[in-house]
Amino acid sequence: MRFKSLQPNKSLQRIKSLQRIKSLQRIKSPQPNKSIQRNLIFLNTRYYLRYFLDNISGNTNFAATFIAALSLYSTLTLQADSSELSISTIPTTATNQAVKNVILIIGDGMDDQQITIARNYLVGVQGQLILDKMPVRSSVQVLTVDETNPSLPIFVADSANSATAMATGMVTSRGRISTSAGDDKDLVTLVELAHQAGIRTGLVTSSSVTDATSAAFATHINNRHCENPDKMKFEKHGIVVDCSPDLKINGGPGSIAEQLITSGLHIILGGGQRNFNIPTARSINDQTVAGLAQAMGYQLAHDLNALTAITADKKILGLFANNHLPVRLRGEANRSAEKPSPSLANQIHRSQGQVTLPAPMSCEKNPTYKNTPSLEQLAKKAVEALSHNNPKGFFLMIESASIDKQSHSRQTCGAIGELAQLDETLGFILQFANKHPDTLVIVTADHGQAAQLVPDTSLFSGLDIPVYTPGKLVRLNMPQGGIMAINYATNEFIAEEHTGVAVPLFANVHGQGIIPTMLTQPDIFHIIRRFLTLPRAK
Repeated sequence: MRFKSLQPNKSLQRIKSLQRIKSLQRIKSPQPNKSIQRNLIFLNTRYYLRYFLDNISGNTNFAATFIAALSLYSTLTLQADSSELSISTIPTTATNQAVKNVILIIGDGMDDQQITIARNYLVGVQGQLILDKMPVRSSVQVLTVDETNPSLPIFVADSANSATAMATGMVTSRGRISTSAGDDKDLVTLVELAHQAGIRTGLVTSSSVTDATSAAFATHINNRHCENPDKMKFEKHGIVVDCSPDLKINGGPGSIAEQLITSGLHIILGGGQRNFNIPTARSINDQTVAGLAQAMGYQLAHDLNALTAITADKKILGLFANNHLPVRLRGEANRSAEKPSPSLANQIHRSQGQVTLPAPMSCEKNPTYKNTPSLEQLAKKAVEALSHNNPKGFFLMIESASIDKQSHSRQTCGAIGELAQLDETLGFILQFANKHPDTLVIVTADHGQAAQLVPDTSLFSGLDIPVYTPGKLVRLNMPQGGIMAINYATNEFIAEEHTGVAVPLFANVHGQGIIPTMLTQPDIFHIIRRFLTLPRAK
């Protein structure tokens, strides 16, 4: 039997009349080619066949269902020949309701190695995190370009440029906060577009609120280190950081801290008191950035009791540490990864002598964590305030920041405890989404990080030759028994570096049929913008 494909305009009319899908979503492909187009047509064919089979069950209108599926296939197949590739937005039955809220959770440095290490420790090798139970899983390519030659790709990102990609849909160079590589133009963020649409916004992080990831969603500056009015031009280790054109005294928007306060954010929760206790560049009577915040209508909180006391209808600036929030766990006696110790004979020749590996360690509570608000507690307050008497919805970014920071310092236990906080926070967020089915939840990472799960006993241990890592090693006593070995070997400097691996993405039911199995970080911006029906960036 042969079926004649419907014309695109009629297809869209049928789609609209049947109310089976949302509007077609278009995500730009940087260099579409015939191979990509053929793959898209193949994927469309397979997807719409599955859509047809899924939806015909219990549906007496066989013809209407078939025509809807065929119409969608025809439309997208034609679009595959254009300069833009398309992602279908057919909702499942569970997602027919329009999305009003989007909650984006970012695990800084949370690649699959970090998730696996934490899963093994927290719930065992056969256990599942809340993260693992989400219905949608995808993979995200991290994109970075060279500062002096933006057409040249750089294969390992930092938090500033990777967060910028998610916040603006544009690829930039490392260190930049929502500004373009080379020409330093401001890039419009999700927060700014949300404000144009009357949608409330909030940022929650376990780092300083002026740190790169949170800053990228609401501020614009050429260097991530320009966090307060006193850090707009300085030199460190021979590197000059110059953000002076953005000084308020020069007619600019000011430092990251100042821009956060004037950005229109409803909720800002995290650390970073030190960046708000400094006079602004245009201070009156030495008005600090925190004083400016109060003048702009923010209620300030520095501990959990004060945060709890603030009513939900107030704008809130909550700063609960001088810099980043303390982590929950640490290695015993604050140990980090250590180098294996070769004997003298082994140092003379690698086939001789023996090598002593670092002694196993356990995780313990971090004594500096004390009364620090948990990420879940901060998220609860943010959701309460953003959803209070709010018919238009909200956008909330939550960052679990110290997965990355603890990996930089080779602290496996700290990263595990931080990922546990992300998972707990996700549990609360999913409960909220279940009660408010107009909420899209996305969990992803900004980039990969140093931490590699390796054998504690080498596969080559049977040979009469010592085999050991050239890096630094944590041998962790596991709650369920056994020893897990985590290797850090990106360099021998004071801090480990990021890696260029693709990162995972998870989503709740609203992502089904919407989020492809592979995407890039700028695509996350487009997906969120369209879910919230935000205007296009101009």
